[in-house]
Amino acid sequence: MGLRTKFNLSFILVAGIGVAASGLISYKMLQDNARKEVLHTAGIIMASAKANRSYTIDEIRPLLQKLDEGFVPQMVPAYSAHANIKRLHQRYPEYTYKEATINPTNPASRATDWEASLVEYFKANPEEKELVGEQQAAKGRSLYIARPIKISKPGCLACHGKVEDAPKAMLAHYGDANGFGWKMGEIVGTQLVKVPMSLPLERADTTFKTFMISMSIIFVTVIVMLNILLNAIVIRPIRKMSQHAEKVSMGDLEATDFKAKSNDEVASLANSISRMHRSLVSAMKMIDDD
Repeated sequence: MGLRTKFNLSFILVAGIGVAASGLISYKMLQDNARKEVLHTAGIIMASAKANRSYTIDEIRPLLQKLDEGFVPQMVPAYSAHANIKRLHQRYPEYTYKEATINPTNPASRATDWEASLVEYFKANPEEKELVGEQQAAKGRSLYIARPIKISKPGCLACHGKVEDAPKAMLAHYGDANGFGWKMGEIVGTQLVKVPMSLPLERADTTFKTFMISMSIIFVTVIVMLNILLNAIVIRPIRKMSQHAEKVSMGDLEATDFKAKSNDEVASLANSISRMHRSLVSAMKMIDDD
């Protein structure tokens, strides 16, 4: 096995380990960054819904009450938040927001079995303020953020406490079968945002592939350049020294000494061979003179 082959095999082994380690680390980092990106987006949607709810409670509801409009759905914070996110959903249909409730006034807010399990989780763990997880859907993985809906203001019970206390206009709109009997401090539902992970993961995969292709190109370029340098600095001088030593060993004492052009270990070896050659020539002359 030649010196060049040994060098290339050693370099490929070491570089291969380095590229593989870099690939694993970068892949994990890109996947983590993709998840953080999705989580950030979900957080923005959740904050937008919360801000819209607050705006409805603080500004829209008082205006409608002053106008003596009675009950209109636009007074309900959940309705307002849903209406706002619904417009966002028209452009980004993969993003969903829902205030899933076990016993809702609006049937559209009724929790599915999976959403109901989140509500039950918050009931069993009242100290939990947020739950983050992943869900496998038909279109791929989605990341979700869920927060408990807890009755913390007495004003909520004006519409959701006793049926007889509820506004007549609300009863005419939604009926009296659902959305009543809520109590202060009770967790009645969950704010839920779901954001698809497919696009960020595709970006992460594309970035990873680009990184690995770039690393491969750099690896091939480096090994070619190193082979060129290895041939010029080591292989070619050693080959010439080997040829020179071969001539001397075959009795060609008149062979021209190999002149090294550098000042390194290869040059030192060349000078040693030249000295050995001259010493051998001197020894042979001394034998001939005797």
